[in-house]
Amino acid sequence: MASIGGLLLARLFDAFVPLFMKTAIDSLADPDIEPTLLVPVLSILAIVATRFLIYVVSQRALRRLSISVAYDLRKRLFNHVQFQGAHFFNRFGTGDLMSRAVNDVSMVRMVVSFGAVTILTTVFTLITGLYFMIMLSPSLTFWVVLPLPLVAVAGFGMARALFPYYMDRQEAMAAVTSFTQENLNGIRTVQAMAQEEQEINRFRDVSTHYAQTVYRVNRYQALMSVVMGFISTASTVIVVFYGGALVLRGDITLGTFMAFFSYLMMVAWPMRMIGMSITMFTAAAAGTERIFEILDYEPEVDDASIETVPAELRGRIEFRDLVYSHPGSPRPTIAGATLNVEPGETIAFMGRVGSGKSTLLNAIVRLVDTPGGMIFLDGHDIRDFPLRQLREAVTLVPQDPFLFSMTLRDNLTYDDLSRDDTSIWDAAEAAAFADPLRRQLAQGLDTMVGERGVTLSGGQKQRATLTRGMVRDAKVLLLDDCFSSVDTETEERILRGLRRMRGGKTTMLISHRVSTARHADRIFVIDAGRFVESGTHDELIARGGYYADLAAVQSNQDEDRERKARLLRDLDSEISAVPMPEAAKL
Repeated sequence: MASIGGLLLARLFDAFVPLFMKTAIDSLADPDIEPTLLVPVLSILAIVATRFLIYVVSQRALRRLSISVAYDLRKRLFNHVQFQGAHFFNRFGTGDLMSRAVNDVSMVRMVVSFGAVTILTTVFTLITGLYFMIMLSPSLTFWVVLPLPLVAVAGFGMARALFPYYMDRQEAMAAVTSFTQENLNGIRTVQAMAQEEQEINRFRDVSTHYAQTVYRVNRYQALMSVVMGFISTASTVIVVFYGGALVLRGDITLGTFMAFFSYLMMVAWPMRMIGMSITMFTAAAAGTERIFEILDYEPEVDDASIETVPAELRGRIEFRDLVYSHPGSPRPTIAGATLNVEPGETIAFMGRVGSGKSTLLNAIVRLVDTPGGMIFLDGHDIRDFPLRQLREAVTLVPQDPFLFSMTLRDNLTYDDLSRDDTSIWDAAEAAAFADPLRRQLAQGLDTMVGERGVTLSGGQKQRATLTRGMVRDAKVLLLDDCFSSVDTETEERILRGLRRMRGGKTTMLISHRVSTARHADRIFVIDAGRFVESGTHDELIARGGYYADLAAVQSNQDEDRERKARLLRDLDSEISAVPMPEAAKL
């Protein structure tokens, strides 16, 4: 408020300059008045100097305020996004969110630092100028203000029509950002499939659409400036003709005419600027709507905790007839899963792709929000835990290995950078990642990792994320198919490391390899969201079901070759029984 008050005071000082000009001109034009120039000139210089100081200080404070607003808004936007779930990120892409956080927030900042101040100073200048104009010549003022309402009506009408154009422009900018971000993340795939020209053409289409929306907005802005300038010029014409006639008749002095003309310029210029200010507000309104579309999005997982949950946990997991459906899914992803996992047990889940294995693990840490009364940790509903406490007690190592663009040490100790190297190397040994650290990465833990771990191989990334999960030494460790990119020898080393480090702690893992699952205390086979088989490795082999068939297919033992051959023949028969399209037959 102080900075705005300073700007308004500076405009008030401007209003006194024409009065001193009037005094000087009248003293020169009227032979009956003794010429006086020194006092007006010194007064004008003092006003200009004082106004300069006030304006500089006020503008500096106002720009600092606009930077603070943009900072707080971006921080609020980022903080809000951190607690969103999978459905949110399915709706809003990364590029779209970046566009909102950068471009839309910048437009809001411009309004705070320039647009709002322009409107306030315009209104204040208009009132101040009209006051002095009325004081000098009421009749001339009456004719001058006649076109001004047309300026306001035209400005607001055209601004309303401009709003959807700004929305289209921002959406098009978000599309360009999203496309670029996705393309650069998948650049290896693009190059491996020789699709560079296709991607260039797609980018040309997206960027051309954005350029067209920008052109449309600029064309409308230009039209708005022309219309506003044309209407406001009418006041200047009135002053020149009617004011000049008043001077010739002797109704007003020449100095009064010049002062009046200066006040008209003081009023007319802000009226011209109203068009730009309105377009700025319109753009900011479009940006604000897009920002609050994010801020008003309620988090999918309600972090409403109670104080009765224990601080020390043992790691007992219980599913009680768990049912969960992804939004829009025609059938439940999990359809009545019941399971008790005692502290210290190792549980393996197996099943076809899409059978619900990952959903089970995600539900334990509430990455998907299941109904209450279905999942329990040490006898307490997981919905009663604060999310932070729940996810500190239960560590999930996701299927997709992700590393940040920082050193390996910072990646491996991501949740607690104060961990010492001893604990890091212990976890790395257990995850079979210590040897690559020593032999293949010259800088060891200080190796810088590229974006998304691009500088590491698939197996190295997977073992690095496994190390990051194991170093936390959580009561419950969830491993979502974390051995898919390693060979069987490395897998055996990792399983031995798990047994060493996870003794007495609960471990639940997903795997498509029998060689991995056989080390678990119990194995559960999932199909269509239900447990269709459960037991130890030997029990399931003896039962001769899905698990036994999978073991036979993956085995190289002589006694399993006949069964493997039969299963492959059955699979070929199923494929042959599927009718082929006519085009395929040709």
